[in-house]
Amino acid sequence: MASRLQQIEGDESVLLRVTHSNLKSFSADVRFPLQMSVESVKDKLWRKCGTSVNSMSLELYDDTNTKVAALTDNSRPLGFYSPLQGYRLHVIDLDPSSVTSGGWLEDTSLVEKYTISEEEYSKRDSTFRKFKEKVLSQNPSAVENKVGDRCEVDPGAKRGVVKYVGQAESIAPGFWVGIQYDEPLGKHNGIVKGVRYFECPPLHGAMVRPDKVKVCLQTIFHDASIVEVLHANDVHIPILC
Repeated sequence: MASRLQQIEGDESVLLRVTHSNLKSFSADVRFPLQMSVESVKDKLWRKCGTSVNSMSLELYDDTNTKVAALTDNSRPLGFYSPLQGYRLHVIDLDPSSVTSGGWLEDTSLVEKYTISEEEYSKRDSTFRKFKEKVLSQNPSAVENKVGDRCEVDPGAKRGVVKYVGQAESIAPGFWVGIQYDEPLGKHNGIVKGVRYFECPPLHGAMVRPDKVKVCLQTIFHDASIVEVLHANDVHIPILC
């Protein structure tokens, strides 16, 4: 006991590698004062890994991964258990309903993603799509040279050529971009609801919204005034090349 207390007085802190029973990818090097109580150590770890103090059990392992001690007495100082530089402090979460259980904090595939339908997105006013349509409607000449540009369309990163840019009332209000895909990934040959917007082979054509298309920034907005408007509004355009 006396030697342990002397160590606490002589060495102020120790750097330990912290791991967690539920968080397999969690590993952090944390410095602890040797005078800090086990309960305070748990409180510090709770802020880092999410396991509550009352649900936390601690085990100390040496540099050969051999268990040295179980830190069972919350009132004891950490130095009582003789941790050395580089030892591992393992957190065991005893709560089966803990936020750390089930992989929710590590596996993003388990988290429900926010999605919005095309119809609902079109109803919103403060979207990039609406802003771009407004800019283009104020200066249609800004897109005259866009036809013929190589492009990529999301989702799916489908490659093709821009064949049409403008209004398409037969589909829906607003600006549309006509694409001729390199492969038969489209829905038509440039004719939509009886209106021909461009020419392309069957099943190579598609009409998409501008925000789905990535092309060279210089060829989309060659008009300097349009670029200035975009910069002033801190708008970033997807760039393919």
